[in-house]
Amino acid sequence: MAIVTSKEMFAKAYNGGYAIGAFNVNNMEIIQGITEAAIEEKAPLILQVSSGARKYAKHVYLMKLIEAAIEDAEQTAGFDLPIVVHLDHGDSFELCKSCIDGGFSSVMIDKSGLPIEENIKITKQVVEYAHDHGVVVEAELGTLAGVEDEVKVKAEDSSYTRPEDVQHFVEATGCDSLAIAIGTSHGAYKFTAAQCTRNEKGILVPPPLRFDILDEVSKRLPGFPIVLHGSSSVPQEYVKMINDNGGKMPDAVGIPEEQLRQAARGAVCKINIDSDLRLAMTGTIRQYFNEHPDHFDPRQYLKPARANIKELVKHKLVDVLGCAGKAQ
Repeated sequence: MAIVTSKEMFAKAYNGGYAIGAFNVNNMEIIQGITEAAIEEKAPLILQVSSGARKYAKHVYLMKLIEAAIEDAEQTAGFDLPIVVHLDHGDSFELCKSCIDGGFSSVMIDKSGLPIEENIKITKQVVEYAHDHGVVVEAELGTLAGVEDEVKVKAEDSSYTRPEDVQHFVEATGCDSLAIAIGTSHGAYKFTAAQCTRNEKGILVPPPLRFDILDEVSKRLPGFPIVLHGSSSVPQEYVKMINDNGGKMPDAVGIPEEQLRQAARGAVCKINIDSDLRLAMTGTIRQYFNEHPDHFDPRQYLKPARANIKELVKHKLVDVLGCAGKAQ
């Protein structure tokens, strides 16, 4: 199967009460771990590439790796694995155009930090070019806090999505999906200690997501796919693995998975996951170096890192997103 858009994928997810996992990719091992998990669980998939990932690995390398993953799925699994290739947080028309021209099937234009009418103007420009080339567009209203690649927003500069704005924005731009801000946050340090409570083990418990905003947005945009960014759960086993092996990540905390599952049962059709992959890879490699200080072959430590990414993604597909088995 060739690379697909998310149009049909999101329609099925919306009606089926599940979400598609949008996993950020940077290298071969991450792509292999994600796609092997999707093959085994027969789950539709979004592989998303940030501006930082394009600079790190180059557009052509990432596209060829994704094409190889699709071919591998056809050869090893005997079925067509639907994969969307998506630009995450495109910050300009020029970047979106480059990705569209380079084979991406979906792009995000993120001008959520601008006044709404400026956001509309630039988003509409991207939508018109994308639709002329058979590509879909994700836009954003509301601003998430946190740090991830080149997205850096201080907590005081973040803002929840205003439900009263969404219908006008979608109608004016023609975008195909909308990322909203309901309390998720980018990165592994999503919340300060002051924003959280602590459980009996002393682990931070983040504030609940604003489902009231999600519900109101859904009422104003019936049947329209909603996206959640900054939705890594920051698995504490990997935080501990990092800290136990020379790392220093105090009070790293993410979004509770049960809240993400609740969102996926509603209008949320796409849930972004990046930091969890980084934690799984980094924790595994740190532990491997501690246990095998004499090893120096990259294949020796990248192999278990890839395996743990695969297991993490399988868990997300089955227990959080609910999209396992939906690729057939």
